[in-house]
Amino acid sequence: MGFKCGIVGLPNVGKSTLFNALTRTAAAQAANYPFCTIEPNTGEVAVPDPRLKKLAAAGKSKEIIPTRISFVDIAGLVRGASKGEGLGNQFLANIREVDAVVHVLRCFEDDDITHVEGRIDPVADAETVETELMLADLDSLERRIVQFRKRAGVKDKEALTILPVMEQALALLHDGKPARILLSKLPPDELEILHSLNLLTSHPVLYVCNVSEADAAKGNSHTAAVETMAAAQGAGTIIISAAIEAEVAQLPDEEAQEFLADLGLEEPGLDRLIRAGYDLLQLITYFTVGPKETRAWTIHRGTKAPQAAGVIHTDFEKGFIRAQTIAYDDFVGLGGEVPAKEAGKARDEGKDYVVQDGDVLLFKFNV
Repeated sequence: MGFKCGIVGLPNVGKSTLFNALTRTAAAQAANYPFCTIEPNTGEVAVPDPRLKKLAAAGKSKEIIPTRISFVDIAGLVRGASKGEGLGNQFLANIREVDAVVHVLRCFEDDDITHVEGRIDPVADAETVETELMLADLDSLERRIVQFRKRAGVKDKEALTILPVMEQALALLHDGKPARILLSKLPPDELEILHSLNLLTSHPVLYVCNVSEADAAKGNSHTAAVETMAAAQGAGTIIISAAIEAEVAQLPDEEAQEFLADLGLEEPGLDRLIRAGYDLLQLITYFTVGPKETRAWTIHRGTKAPQAAGVIHTDFEKGFIRAQTIAYDDFVGLGGEVPAKEAGKARDEGKDYVVQDGDVLLFKFNV
């Protein structure tokens, strides 16, 4: 299981350039005019994880299969999108289908690239997009909540369960705050209700500050302002130069590393973006290792062993018996499954075991 991130922002902030670099394709047309992205472009990339090679070496695997992440380049939003301006209706429909939002903000000056509102102010840009999403959520929630209030008035059980979450979300939106603030406050059962409401502002957000090549290593005053805004919201932020990423995407690995080193960068922006995305969605990776392949699997933090097994195949979850578990450090440090067993580092875990990041698992199941 991977996850899907929607790349959003105002027109001409570098969304499509970043998408092209991330997916190493030219599927999305990057051009200097609004709405150059008409249909959402979706691309999948492998999640880079240096642990895979070490595990494969220890397990003498013939093949390495990383987990994958999807990026969706969504058409640029403009003021009035919540009422259908520009490509607003399409934008809002596309964003409902993603797990998290990667919000690209223009943090560079360039007279040759126009800004849809005629100024460079990434915080104001973020507020423009956020306002449109909140207005759309307000309209949606206010229409739906009327019926739920009526049903709750006659003691309908479903309505009595859902209405309190709707009321909390609506109160936040009326106060000019996004529904995602509830993500850190609600218990698991109410979180499920919040997700079922499919509100645009309930998605976790990662702000990507798109800077010039000169500011890629340390950022600038614009990125500092975005970091302050993100901290107040409890959102994440990273600095990336989409132009640099586009160049790196075309280079062989060795040349790419040298190019990045010359700019004072240790790794491609893709690696940092994926790690930030994992943190955003509370995702972790476990591994399966054998002679045929070493493979990475993505699960949500807190997932128990049977559900983790179900990511491989539903039969594994249905017939789950136990999971042989070896920590990554033990598997690599001792040289594979057999030495880890001999050293007493392989243990059998049952259905209540919460899988940890880096676990090497072998599931026992009954069909």
